[in-house]
Amino acid sequence: MLKQTEGSHAVAEAVALCRPEVVCAYPISPQTHIVEGVGELVKSGELRNCEFINVESEFAAMSVAIGSSAAGARTYTATASQGLLFMAEAVFNASGLGLPIVMTVANRAIGAPINIWNDHTDSLAMRDSGWLQLFAETNQEALDLHIQAFRLGEELSLPVMVCMDGFILTHAYERVDMPTQAQVDAYLPPYSPRQVLDPAEPVSIGAMVGPEAFMEVRYLAHAKQRQALERMPAYAAEFKSIFGRDSGGLLHSYRADDAETIVVAMGSVLGTIKDTVDEMRAAGDKIGVMGLTLFRPFPSAQVRDALQHAKRVVVLEKSFSIGAGGILATNVRTAISALPIDTYTVGAGLGGRAITKRSLHALFRGAIQGKLEFLTFLDLNREVVDKQLAREAQKRRSGPIAENLLRDVGVVAAKIV
Repeated sequence: MLKQTEGSHAVAEAVALCRPEVVCAYPISPQTHIVEGVGELVKSGELRNCEFINVESEFAAMSVAIGSSAAGARTYTATASQGLLFMAEAVFNASGLGLPIVMTVANRAIGAPINIWNDHTDSLAMRDSGWLQLFAETNQEALDLHIQAFRLGEELSLPVMVCMDGFILTHAYERVDMPTQAQVDAYLPPYSPRQVLDPAEPVSIGAMVGPEAFMEVRYLAHAKQRQALERMPAYAAEFKSIFGRDSGGLLHSYRADDAETIVVAMGSVLGTIKDTVDEMRAAGDKIGVMGLTLFRPFPSAQVRDALQHAKRVVVLEKSFSIGAGGILATNVRTAISALPIDTYTVGAGLGGRAITKRSLHALFRGAIQGKLEFLTFLDLNREVVDKQLAREAQKRRSGPIAENLLRDVGVVAAKIV
């Protein structure tokens, strides 16, 4: 059924259609509308046989999720930014225990300084936690990926993050095709846990493991996660047969068959990139796009196949590893390391900075002309950066960087509404 709705509400309805039995969460922008929406459906009785648990923190939310999932309940939660980092210890425990919790991450920047706007620093900080990570380009895809996440996570007995850009998607009103309960039931079978705490068959979980077995445990976690590379395309194909649309999979290419330059990215920025590519194609440039849906496990072989005929690759990402460079770009560069392809890393949109077609045109043109540095920060204000560096060189106590930069750009204080 087509309906105009907020991205958060679309996800809340999709999660409800998956028939979760326990939902636990602590509010933090920009994910709050999602769990509020699920809570309203539980309170109204539209979502039956589901316990909505209010908790005192994000750490408690993941702890409750671990307990309910271990007890055999289909479990869902959501978080963002500092909330995800607060639950980090439990995030690792959930994957280590092999519990198929589904969690929405409404991507938001990490402080300090405080920033509530979108980038991918939060979920990418958890890239080695053992969770599967899916990234949505649109609200329709965010809706669809949650349904697929329950199927994938429960089959592999692994937790899944569905990442959607905070505010850009969560608070945007778009038309989505909301599936029926019958469609979801046909795709997602009743939850049959692969492991469960059962008084009739008592076992313990979370055992102490020493050096004699820990490496094997970690290797098996890696091998198990890699199984998603086979399951995800098959589940996406089955999804299409039931719901009538392409959604999910490992990655998707756009106008890349004959492209000499291919732009790689994740999330909502792909829409702006595709519009820019269309305009550059009209001007005669052979440029295309590859969007990643599955970031963990990283689909190295599929990325290599998709990029093998390109002369250059521009990886545009909303995060970077301080002191090293691009996070997504490092994975891409490793995947194509045997190929003679120039690879450029571009940090963009950090802290919610707008990524415009005008800036992308100049960026991609620079790459085509061989003028782009191998690590670039899109629309970086070099003047204020140099001013701060000079200030620090001249005076030992030069003051807090964030406050200095706000004054330099003419802002007394960042306003949070």
